[in-house]
Amino acid sequence: MPRAGLTPERVVELGCAVADDVGWEGLTLAAVAQRAGVRLPSLYKHVGNVEDLRTRIAVRTLDELRAALVPALERGEGLAGLARAYLTFARAHPGRYPAVIRAAGPDEPELAAAGGALLEVIDGAMAAYGLEGDDLVDAVRIVRSALHGFVALDAGGGFRMARDVGRTFERMVTGLDAALRALA
Repeated sequence: MPRAGLTPERVVELGCAVADDVGWEGLTLAAVAQRAGVRLPSLYKHVGNVEDLRTRIAVRTLDELRAALVPALERGEGLAGLARAYLTFARAHPGRYPAVIRAAGPDEPELAAAGGALLEVIDGAMAAYGLEGDDLVDAVRIVRSALHGFVALDAGGGFRMARDVGRTFERMVTGLDAALRALA
């Protein structure tokens, strides 16, 4: 019988907390079991293995990132608002942020759906530029690459110069805006 209160959703929640504490690479079922106060075999009643848990965490993280971006677009903040919300989310969830760049495999429809929903939001921010087809694909790739690169360098301590990181970020977003206008 499963321990009271332990469900697949609770295991994912605990996995998210472990990942944010120790990093994506440090996420193990043993660490989650310890956090849950159960023995490792107890987790197998709720998740198949560590890859199953990572996929579930990726789905949740993509859903949460999408939810964090939507209000900026609803407020009409466009690319700048989306970029700020993206950075804020990544800083708040440093251990599981790497899950958002994982591409879904053919046997991961939930991950594909969550990734697709996030891309729809990013596509929505590109609507202001009137981009379609290949230009839209390029724009989304450019924006995701720039944001991910900034997040990765920021998280890794790559911006230790005296200059304000926030100012650099705003200038990058301004440059992205200009680049997207040029694409249109």
